[in-house]
Amino acid sequence: MNTVFIAGHSRLPSGMAAKNLYETLTITAEIDKKYGVIISASCTLATAHGRQFIEFLLRGHSLEDGIDQIIDEISKHYLGKAGNAIISAVKDLHKQYLHYKKEHNRE
Repeated sequence: MNTVFIAGHSRLPSGMAAKNLYETLTITAEIDKKYGVIISASCTLATAHGRQFIEFLLRGHSLEDGIDQIIDEISKHYLGKAGNAIISAVKDLHKQYLHYKKEHNRE
């Protein structure tokens, strides 16, 4: 298998519809092992449109290049209340990816 499935988590702000379903925001991504490219992504936002938009923003980025560009795009294009939680979850996703790479390179 050429991909790995990784999740990143963050706390949701109060007053959000998704907060009624989940305590945390989760972003999951299928990532190409060789190049770190996000093949597909999903998140626990309450609306399908929001989930699709986050996938659109994340898909195609390589985590090998860091996450500054991803954070910049989220900041510019996602103007919902969960923006900071999405950015935090992306940071956690990247942290988990780096941990995976470190552990994988030991083998």
